[in-house]
Amino acid sequence: MNYKVSGFTILEFGKRKDEQGNPHQEDSIFSSDISASPDDHLYILCDGMGGHERGEVASSTVCEAMSASILVDPAHNSNFNEELLNHAIDAAFDALNRRDNADTVKKMGTTMAMVKLHDRGATIAHMGDSRVYHIRPGITAAQTKILHVTRDHSLVAELVRLGEMNLEDALTSSRHNVITRAMQPHMEERPHAEITEISDVRTGDWFFLCSDGMLEKRDMENGAELRRIFSGEFSRDKERRQELLRLTSDNSDNHSAIAVHIDEIDGRVAEAPKFNRQRKNFKPILWIIAAIAVAAALWLCISRYNADNSVSADEMPGKITRHL
Repeated sequence: MNYKVSGFTILEFGKRKDEQGNPHQEDSIFSSDISASPDDHLYILCDGMGGHERGEVASSTVCEAMSASILVDPAHNSNFNEELLNHAIDAAFDALNRRDNADTVKKMGTTMAMVKLHDRGATIAHMGDSRVYHIRPGITAAQTKILHVTRDHSLVAELVRLGEMNLEDALTSSRHNVITRAMQPHMEERPHAEITEISDVRTGDWFFLCSDGMLEKRDMENGAELRRIFSGEFSRDKERRQELLRLTSDNSDNHSAIAVHIDEIDGRVAEAPKFNRQRKNFKPILWIIAAIAVAAALWLCISRYNADNSVSADEMPGKITRHL
């Protein structure tokens, strides 16, 4: 399939500071400018693990190694498959091994989330708690559907799935940042990525990749705000991006996101759902004006009827006047 896409990226510090008190960014994304490489159709987001030294090195290393491995094949859009994906992941692990400092007690590490568009649809792969959403927009938030969201590889997510913790407690848990699957150097057993194949990709769809730092608020984590932002209530990407920045402006962790919109597939252009704000705002006023007009017309008709049929008391038929 021949895709045309658009979108935007986010890469924010949050309130996190390093030991010197400077803003600290451990996330990396590929690519940082979707319009600069419109034919690659490859999107990778990595979140260097908090508390691990050189997390920013790990995240950038995985982004660079995976993208280089996949894009070296000139036919990556037509023949991409699980074997090529696993080869790219192995190349990233090898690159981490080369960048590792053997003297470091705490090893660097990173999550990984990826979307690759190709002739059969889209391949989603992830390790850790960075997420990928497949969203089909409607006119309103209620009509917008999250068709797929990746499952977090984290301790609190496992506890929620086992029924030992609820979602509210998971958001504020001190164990929120403990992940159960990640990419680190010199691992005795390399973890496998969780892979999902999406065949139903349509014009107008969105793919949204984000690190867990984007999801600190409840309505971001449960998807309510994402359904609103990617619905027809917002008409421009600039507005969507600004709203995401506003919602995450006071988040504690650094955070990143990639939003990819499917503009065209094989020449079929997406028709954006239109949300008519003006009509929605003025409709109640029109009903009130109509009701007043009907009431006024009824009052006028009744007044005219009473005037035409009124008589004096002396003219009323059957009335007997007694004279004393």
